[in-house]
Amino acid sequence: MKGLLAEPKWSSDGKSIAVLFTENATREAGPLVAETPETGVIKDAFFEQRLAIVDLATGKLRQVTPADTYIYDYDWAPDSKTIALTAAKGNGDNNWYIAELFSLDAASGQMRSIYKPKWQIARPVVSADGKTVAFIEGLMSDEDSVGGDVFLLPLAGGTPRNLTPDRKASASALAWTSGGKLIVQENMDAESAITQFDTAVGHGETLYRAPEQVTLGYWGTSASLSADGSASAVIRSSFSAPPEIWAGPVGKWKQLTKKNAGVKPAWGEAKSLHWKSDGFDVQGWLIYPENFDPAKKYPMVVAVHGGPGLGVQSHWPSLPFNYFMALPEQGYFLLQANPRGSFGGGEAFTQANVRDFGYGDWRDILAGVDEAIRVAPIDPQRLGLTGWSYGGYMTMWGVTQTGRFRAAVAGAGIANYLSYYGQNKIDQWMIPFFGKSVYDDPEVYARSSPITFIKNVKTPTLILVGDSDDECPTSQPYEFWHALKTLGIKTEFEVYEREGHLFVKPEHLRDVVDRTVAWFDTYLK
Repeated sequence: MKGLLAEPKWSSDGKSIAVLFTENATREAGPLVAETPETGVIKDAFFEQRLAIVDLATGKLRQVTPADTYIYDYDWAPDSKTIALTAAKGNGDNNWYIAELFSLDAASGQMRSIYKPKWQIARPVVSADGKTVAFIEGLMSDEDSVGGDVFLLPLAGGTPRNLTPDRKASASALAWTSGGKLIVQENMDAESAITQFDTAVGHGETLYRAPEQVTLGYWGTSASLSADGSASAVIRSSFSAPPEIWAGPVGKWKQLTKKNAGVKPAWGEAKSLHWKSDGFDVQGWLIYPENFDPAKKYPMVVAVHGGPGLGVQSHWPSLPFNYFMALPEQGYFLLQANPRGSFGGGEAFTQANVRDFGYGDWRDILAGVDEAIRVAPIDPQRLGLTGWSYGGYMTMWGVTQTGRFRAAVAGAGIANYLSYYGQNKIDQWMIPFFGKSVYDDPEVYARSSPITFIKNVKTPTLILVGDSDDECPTSQPYEFWHALKTLGIKTEFEVYEREGHLFVKPEHLRDVVDRTVAWFDTYLK
């Protein structure tokens, strides 16, 4: 086959393997990777990721779903004839935000929509009796970053039932047991949790909860479970322990690998902090400098996560989005907050920044800064601010709102939501957060745009972006840099060749770390 293959899954009868197939793909799937340059007559061009089935007896691959439809998630029903999947017509990167839940006849390829959600949906799984499909629905800003409530729907169609209303957690992955129980894997107050639900009564029993990251590689808690749910395999890590593979009963795992036994943290202790903000309970991680001396005062950098649909758990950091983890080794405190809009506090908390970007979430972060200064020897006159993607936007926003920060590093940020709406290639994500398109309600976009308040900036700001980033296009950081330069604010602007939203070249990843440390050293040391 020529193209991209992903997510292979066995049919229940063992006779077939389904796989997501993007024929003649010019790049990997998803909006995070570097986009292919466009020239000539520009169209809304796309490659469709279709569901294909390989027959084990003949080895033949058959593309089953229509050529005009992009498939995101799927799961076989136990009859090996039906597949539940999420899909949308048109551009796959953009239309994930409006995907619907379908039932697919594997033989004929006939698709039938069984649910059109209010928000975003992900990770459908079919029950052992084939009657019910469970899925996650909620406000989500990124395709791979899943969080929300758990819903149950008859596979034949009908009215969905919310299994987890008002639950103070965000589901990230699901699995049915052969006995009919539903295993829900969650971010709960920035901790990994695995809960088993009796769906008939809606009661959940927490099998495991701890301040670490338990994952299969997804963004968020996830585990691989045996059919009866008695055994599982996970990758465990935390701020103090590098990733290793563990297996066994849920929460009673035994370590299988020791590949990273000699790897030690290049930072100090990580403490979970909680504080109040506008009546919300907000959590964040305060990471201490390496070789911490309680008799000294230290500078602190605030790192704002991307998304905003994301939640920072205790995890072993990896590049590219954790470039700031080099700072504690250089003598900095580091604060990673989970403000409203984040996963881990329930769906109401995640939706609390709708039509309010830069206001309530920013107050949550500033309250976290005050709490960190209260509990640790941090010099309030030596504060820095950084972040990538939504964190890059919040960095640009923050320096327009306060003079508390002496230096800032904004990665792949958004300066002007009015112009951004027409420049990025995933504008569908904006409607749920802003309520309407920019053409119908420009005021709400202007209200949350850093460029609207640009003349307030006094903070020296380093700006970083890839030249092939279509999620946060280069034009956005350029607009912010141009304004700072015009206003006489100290600034630098680095554009990295052939990098998308997710940097991949090692030399560029190292350069981001080096530039970030050098910038803060210049203004905070």
